[in-house]
Amino acid sequence: MSILIMAPFALGAQTATQVVTFSVVSSSRVAIGNLAAPVQMAAPSSDRATRTSAMVAGTSYVVTTNEKNQKISASLDASVPNALSLSVALGAPHGAMSNGPRTLGTTATDVVTGITGSDGAPLPMRYQWNGSSSGSAAALKHRVVTYTITAGL
Repeated sequence: MSILIMAPFALGAQTATQVVTFSVVSSSRVAIGNLAAPVQMAAPSSDRATRTSAMVAGTSYVVTTNEKNQKISASLDASVPNALSLSVALGAPHGAMSNGPRTLGTTATDVVTGITGSDGAPLPMRYQWNGSSSGSAAALKHRVVTYTITAGL
C-alpha cells in the first residue's frame, strides 16, 4: 500500500522594484522679432523741420520659461552721444510687470520683471529715439540691443 501525500503548490506573484529619478531642467528663453525698417531720425518731417524723435512699434518678442520670478534686462553694445537717447518698452506676459519705457545704456536695465511660467505668446515692443536739434543722429549708424533673461531678485 502506498500513500500519496500532496502538498498544495503555492502560486506566488513575483515582484520587482525600480527607482526612477527625474528632474525638471530650468529653461528660460527670449526671442526678438525683426524690425520692419530702420528707425530714421534725421529725416525731415512734413514741415521740413528735422525730427528730434522717432518711434517704431509693430515688432514683438516672446518669452518662454518654466521658472518663477524671472526678469528681462536690456543693454546697448556702445553708448549713444549725450544729445541722444534710445529707449525701449516691452509688454509683459500675464502676471509680470513692464517697467515702461526705459532709456538704454551700456549697463543693463530691467525692462520686464516678475515673469513666471510664460508660454511664449507674442508680446509688443516699442523703440524710441530722442534727441536735441544739436544731436547728430548720423554719428549713431546703429546700436545692438542685447536682451538677457535671468532670475529676478
